[in-house]
Amino acid sequence: MVQLPTDEMEPVINRLRRAQGQIGGVLKMLEDGRDCEAVVTQLAAVSRALDKAGFAIIASGLKQCLSQPEGAEGLDSKKMEKLFMSLA
Repeated sequence: MVQLPTDEMEPVINRLRRAQGQIGGVLKMLEDGRDCEAVVTQLAAVSRALDKAGFAIIASGLKQCLSQPEGAEGLDSKKMEKLFMSLA
């Protein structure tokens, strides 16, 4: 399987940390009895952040596969497509 380069994952890690904070905010909103629209708006933002993180990870893996095909044993286009579609 493709190893994810640490330097390329820093923005993804930051995005996931922000999403983690947003989830905490959503929980607090629910505990405080906030209205449905505000809660759902925040949940949608968290969902988009997680999707973008997933797509960034897959893009990094694809880029690595294309630039270093000899190091991508066991990773074929069907497997990458399945990973990509799992986020859809």
